[in-house]
Amino acid sequence: MTPNALGMFVLMGAAGMALGALYFVGLWQTVKRLPQTEGRGLLLLVSLVARLSVLLAIFYVLLQDGRWERLAAVLIGFVVMRKILTVRLGPQKTASAMQE
Repeated sequence: MTPNALGMFVLMGAAGMALGALYFVGLWQTVKRLPQTEGRGLLLLVSLVARLSVLLAIFYVLLQDGRWERLAAVLIGFVVMRKILTVRLGPQKTASAMQE
């Protein structure tokens, strides 16, 4: 693996982590708002469409050249961020946030 390819792999992994943070923090904010909202279904639907639209648009831009290695790096970063946020916002913090 050349230094240039390694640098691109790291950059795509960081981009995947940023996308994961954007997606899952948006989901977390939506879930926190559910108890105070009248139209829960509409909130969930709008949130899902917005998060997926942004995610897929950025994936499309990042992967214009069609290289599967870059896709793998972005997906690894996305999953790593999901794991990090799951640990940080674990069940204990979830229960306390829902009571607020």
